Amino acid sequence: MADELNLHSLKPAQPRRARKRIGRGLGSGKGRYSGRGLKGQKARSGSHKMPAGFEGGQMPIDMRLGKLRGNTSADAMPIGPFRTYSQPVNLRDLEERFDAGSEVTPETLKAKRLIRKLTVDVKVLGVGELSKALSVSAHGFSKAAKEKIEAAGGSVTWLRGEPVPKKQKTRKAKPKAEEPLDEGDEAAVEDATEPAADEAAEEA
Repeated sequence: MADELNLHSLKPAQPRRARKRIGRGLGSGKGRYSGRGLKGQKARSGSHKMPAGFEGGQMPIDMRLGKLRGNTSADAMPIGPFRTYSQPVNLRDLEERFDAGSEVTPETLKAKRLIRKLTVDVKVLGVGELSKALSVSAHGFSKAAKEKIEAAGGSVTWLRGEPVPKKQKTRKAKPKAEEPLDEGDEAAVEDATEPAADEAAEEA
């Protein structure tokens, strides 16, 4: 059986390690250059706080390589440098915090501490069930959230207007342009049409 824990039997979980004392003379073993070697960037202060991917000042590899389409391009909305953010609010939260017939707006959501800022758009998501008729005003709604709110007898108000579904673009196949005939091809066409013209003249 292990000994009882008493003040006289306390021990550290790991053995203590002595701190490396640098710059305390040549006899200490860590004097003169204090383990940093001779000159260079790594011998200076702050040299070990470089960001990941730092290559000594030369162009980093992530900037040297070509970029593909994706979340690094400016038109890759809502991802990338122009990403738009929205604060999610689930239906289960509205079920808990609001009474039947209440009006749900970003201001009331902030008062109930369901969102943090009024400057960021609010999107209502369909996680959970809703059994109360609420009039919800938000910047965005998921399809499931909109259906559940209306099924419970409530109403939905889009603060930025209801989004219009985008039409898929269909590309029409362009007719192939007729290639101009070479001189040899034109002569062959003329030779093929001459006998037919002679036969028509004889019949006449």
